[in-house]
Amino acid sequence: MTQMLRLAVVLLLAMIAPVPGPGATNNPDRPVDYFIIVTGGEILEGAFADSHTLFITKTLRPLGLRCVGMMIVDDLDEDLRSGLRYATNKADLVLTTGGLGPTDNDITRQTLAKFSGIPVREEPELLKEMSRRLNTPVEQLRANLRRQTETPTRGAFLKNRQGTAAGLVFDMDTATIIALPGPPRELQPMVREELAPYLSRRFGLRSNGASVTLRFLGLGQSQIDQTIKEHLPMAPGIRTSSQFENGRVDFTFSLPDDSPDARAKLTALRNELYKHLGGHIYADDSTTLEETVAAILQQNKGTLALAEIGSAGALSAALGKVAAKEQILAGDWVAPAEAVLYRTLKCPPEQWRQWPDGLPRLKETARLIAAQTEATHALVVGPAVRQAANGADEIIAVLRAPGDRWESQTFYLRGTDDVARGHLVSQLLGFLWKKVPPSP
Repeated sequence: MTQMLRLAVVLLLAMIAPVPGPGATNNPDRPVDYFIIVTGGEILEGAFADSHTLFITKTLRPLGLRCVGMMIVDDLDEDLRSGLRYATNKADLVLTTGGLGPTDNDITRQTLAKFSGIPVREEPELLKEMSRRLNTPVEQLRANLRRQTETPTRGAFLKNRQGTAAGLVFDMDTATIIALPGPPRELQPMVREELAPYLSRRFGLRSNGASVTLRFLGLGQSQIDQTIKEHLPMAPGIRTSSQFENGRVDFTFSLPDDSPDARAKLTALRNELYKHLGGHIYADDSTTLEETVAAILQQNKGTLALAEIGSAGALSAALGKVAAKEQILAGDWVAPAEAVLYRTLKCPPEQWRQWPDGLPRLKETARLIAAQTEATHALVVGPAVRQAANGADEIIAVLRAPGDRWESQTFYLRGTDDVARGHLVSQLLGFLWKKVPPSP
């Protein structure tokens, strides 16, 4: 593949104004120009669309930041270096997206260090946070994971509440380059909560205005849009942006000024959305679905035991990232098949094979793990059973709650990739969110 094919450049039509040197203070009414480089061979191959540019430009423009161009490059060192040379000739502020993860294709950190001449080193604060999130001692963290805690020795870093890869700020003499993570669920909160305030302070920009974010589950973006159009006429000037990932939808509503009147308008809009769609809203701040489920369990002074077959430990991994994991998770078992699970649980074959297949067996399993852990709640995710009619895998989950109350639901897994697993985790978390009622 030639470099011309790997390097897609789309210049936005805009008047280019002189840009102050890095770290200079601007007049809040004078725009600051920046350039975006999106990395990802999958985008160039047409597997995914670039959603980052639209979100970043819509979020940063109210501050007085003006995008003067963008390009998409492959995950290759020379392609990214070529893009950086072009971008730093166009603007003194460059934003890159993607390539900060733990895989061999994630080369952005190392390429930026070489391009800028600024070394990176492990940041103790990030290393400690990664150890906490992964529930693994620092000395046992794999080298590829620890690489995500490396930050520039000259510059700064932006915290990532949704993942392990921090944003990176490289302060060169001639430009500032800021690297952002690629997953939208990590990038978008970082842009709103970390990047925008950082740039406002750095360049003396105007306020980012007032905003409110509502987090939905079980509804598509089009359904939410339609409800807003039919029932919720918005006040003039309110901007909307949305993000969809793994069955979860975030809608952000914002106004350019952070005044009492603006906040009152957004509060009224939020209240109306709760009236019409409240059953699908799990948070109205940056709280994740995992954190919402954990908070409900804590409110009930509850604990959860998990046994997973069809979900392959994905639910346990998701809940294991919340700060309260040690308080809410009483025990978890993951197995590729029923026989392996029962062997791990020390349940003899002559016992579990007497239990009728399907839901009755899952209930007995829930009783078993609840007894072994003394958990108030026990969730068992059964094996995946292929359905000939639609080609999907059927997975039954059963929840045992206090008072020997039972809830069950059937889920369908279409595919085995990360996207399919992500949807299944969201559905399982939604099941817990709905079926573990909050304290009165």
